[in-house]
Amino acid sequence: MHRVPAGGARAIGLAAAAIAAAAFSFPARAHELCAPLARWTVPGSGRIAAPEILARAANAQVVLLGETHDNADHHRWELQTVAALAGLHPNLALGFEMFPRRVQPALDRWIAGELNEAEFLKAADWSNVWGYDAAYYLPLFQFARLNHVPMIALNVERNFPHAVRAKGLASVPEARREGVSAPAAAGEAYLVRLFRAYSQHPDEKGAAPARSDPAFLRFVEAQLVWDRAMAQALAAAALRDPNALVVGIMGSQHVAHGDGVPHQLDSLGIKRITTLLPWSADADCGGFTADLASAVFGLPLEQSEPAAPPAPLLGIQIETIPAGVRVVAVSPGSIAERSGLQAGDVLTEAAGTTVKTAAELKAIVVRTAPGTWLPLRAMRKDAPIERTAKFPPAK
Repeated sequence: MHRVPAGGARAIGLAAAAIAAAAFSFPARAHELCAPLARWTVPGSGRIAAPEILARAANAQVVLLGETHDNADHHRWELQTVAALAGLHPNLALGFEMFPRRVQPALDRWIAGELNEAEFLKAADWSNVWGYDAAYYLPLFQFARLNHVPMIALNVERNFPHAVRAKGLASVPEARREGVSAPAAAGEAYLVRLFRAYSQHPDEKGAAPARSDPAFLRFVEAQLVWDRAMAQALAAAALRDPNALVVGIMGSQHVAHGDGVPHQLDSLGIKRITTLLPWSADADCGGFTADLASAVFGLPLEQSEPAAPPAPLLGIQIETIPAGVRVVAVSPGSIAERSGLQAGDVLTEAAGTTVKTAAELKAIVVRTAPGTWLPLRAMRKDAPIERTAKFPPAK
């Protein structure tokens, strides 16, 4: 069951969130700046000129750009870097962690100019497969479309690594593995980092876990499957066109220290790999080790964005059924109640658009501006009805 809106589903998952917290959430140290602002730095070696590091990256087979998914400056840095690489190597392809393989046709249609933004996000099932604000990513997507740069869906369905974490890879039938092969084993440094992240969550009895715990071993296995899936998609693109430069956009935890996707790429025969990361001014230099990345770019402190107005609420609980989106309950005093919606109504259309799933309805409601009306069509006991949800002006 869903509430409208219910907050986007986020593909990062519990494993990646824990790793990101362990690897990148360092307390700030005053008077220390390991990555000078607006400059490239090679960890362990020092500053490097932008033309030099970008030329090195342009000669790689695969370049990996790491990000924190909700950091706007990270996305601006990605666009800047991709544009610079495109100027040096016009035969470019962009791979995205944000998309599972099944939505590749939507990416192809977007690059071909067959879809507008709203149609693309709907066809790519954005609100279900990722859920972070699309505004972070649309400049990159538009860059790819304008320059006819292929976009590659790198990810797998979330239920695959989730199943691995629950019961282990051996429990997942081959037919559900989406072609992902057995991952290369994790190195000791990666295991240490993964265990540090895993240990932040004691078991139900409050006991600290051990590295031999089956649950931790499955946790590692799930992370390796995730890394392997993206590495395979990147390697396939690089081998399919040896003259291309393949750039992967993904969470920093998959890139840092060469443990995740770089390690899996190497085991797949991709040897020329460049890893690039953004580094914020308030990050602790304790994490700035020589093996962190090929180079990092120094960013200022992230500016706080004005708080967005709360997303509009219809005030209903809904579920997807074959006939459409069924209203399970209506909150007293809500916009839905004032519009005349009732529990049991099956919504079939919103704002002139057919809705077949709860996610589709949520996406339309979220885009509805305060002070406007949302026309709705529904079936009530086999009879069609029309209602209008009237959203109040923003306060």
